[in-house]
Formats: sequence, C-alpha cells, structure tokens
Amino acid sequence: MANTERADGYTEIENAAMRARYASVFAPPSWGGRLFAAAALALLVFGLWHLGFSPSRFLNGVGSLGKLIVLMFPPEWGDTATLWRFVKSLGETVAIAFLGTLLAAGIALPLSLIAARNTTVSRVLRFFTRRSFDTLRGVDTLVWALIWVNVVGLGPFAGVLAIAISDIGSLGKLFSEAIEASDQRSVEGVKASGGAKLHTIRFGLLPQVAPVLIGQCLYYFESNTRSATIIGIVGAGGIGLQLSEQIRTLEWQKVALLIIMILITVSIIDHVSTRLRNAIVGGKPTAI
Repeated sequence: MANTERADGYTEIENAAMRARYASVFAPPSWGGRLFAAAALALLVFGLWHLGFSPSRFLNGVGSLGKLIVLMFPPEWGDTATLWRFVKSLGETVAIAFLGTLLAAGIALPLSLIAARNTTVSRVLRFFTRRSFDTLRGVDTLVWALIWVNVVGLGPFAGVLAIAISDIGSLGKLFSEAIEASDQRSVEGVKASGGAKLHTIRFGLLPQVAPVLIGQCLYYFESNTRSATIIGIVGAGGIGLQLSEQIRTLEWQKVALLIIMILITVSIIDHVSTRLRNAIVGGKPTAI
C-alpha cells in the first residue's frame, strides 16, 4: 500500500490502521439502526397526521401571528396608574418565585438527607421519600396552581404554594443526588474525631455540597420567575394576571409592554444568577 498523504492529512497506512483499530466507528450503519430510524420517522409522520397537523393551517396561523405583532406596536401603558400597576405586579411575580423557591429549598434539604443513600435513617423511609419526590414533581406547576387557587383562593399565596410544592420534588431529588455523590473522606474524618451523626452531616457533608445546592436553588429561582408568570394567568397573582386581562380586552399594545417587561426582568435575573452560580461553585463570572 502506497504511503501517500490524503486530503485529511493522514497517510494511507495511518488511515488503514485507524480503520482497523476503530472498526465499529467506521462500520456502515447496521440494518437495526436503519430500521429504528425508519420507524421513528414513520411514527413522526403518523403523529402529525393523527393530531391534525396541516401546512395550510400552520401558514395561516403564521399570518395571523404577524397581524397580532403589528397591532402590538408601539407598546404603550396608558396612564401612570396603569404603569405602576404593571410594575407592582411584576414585583409580585418575582416575589412569588423567590419565596416559592426559598420555601421549597428549606423543606427539600432535610427530606433529601432522608432520601440519600449515605445519610438515610431507614431504607423504608428512604423509599417513600423518593417516591414522594416523584409524585410532587410529576405534577406540573400550573396544575398545582389550579389546585391551590381552589384551596386558598386567588392571589399570590396560591402561587407561592404551587411553586414550592412542585420544587420540593425537583430540588429534593437533586439535593439527594448531590449528597450521595459527595466525598465521604471528610465525613469519615469527623466521625473518627468522635463526632456524632449530626456532626458528620453539619461539618463533613454540608460544607462540600453547599455550593452545588445553592447553585441549583439559584437556577430554579430563575426558572420559577417564568413559571410565576404563567401561573398568574390562572389567578395565582403576579403579572400573569395583568397579561391575561389585557389579552382578554384586546389591548395588544399593553400586552407588548408586559411581554417586554417580563423579558427584561428574566434576562436580568438570568444574568445575575449565572454570575452568582459561577462565583459560588468556584468559576469565573463573565464580565458585564
């Protein structure tokens, strides 16, 4: 075999050796892989047909969306009282997200110690705790909002409870996984010094997992700000309620203003929380 250089920079001999060494990578796709791809494509086509997908309906919808966008500009807020009401509702949305996340983290932390394999007090209790996490996070935040609105009435209190209940399941699972993945040498060191079970958790476990847990809480606060906007539409308070009212009365210019306010707020929270997460976990935050 001539040892000539190919266009990719490898010689024929090097290329042959690479093919022999990584035969599975260079092998043509198997019939099983082709059949799987064909089945996935057929399932996609069938699903679109069964759900009534129509290119003409989609194009007509895009045209209607364009007309709505034209009606939204220029954004306006009307009088000063209306603008102040929008700002107050936006602050209420951020407060719902913050309080809901904080409440969820405070409840999820002790429960995650029970759900983690290396800190649990009972296998049976661990099993039921983890299944409870699955149940709580298996129900969407919007559904929890509908439930709590009927339980405690309209307002931001229902929104806080909806976010908290949903996040207890998610944060509890993430916290327990972080605890299980922790380094046990520091825990063993505290135990060897005569520390009790609570001492090993307080001084050996929590200091090393705290940055990860705080980073996860910051991420969920950022995500819950968007969720709090949605649940406000069903009566759980916040700017979502104002957005629903303006859409119902066809005040599209005010709808545009509310959307812009939400986007700016979410962007600021996203930027700040990202910098905080990077600083907490030891990374270098990007420059503003």
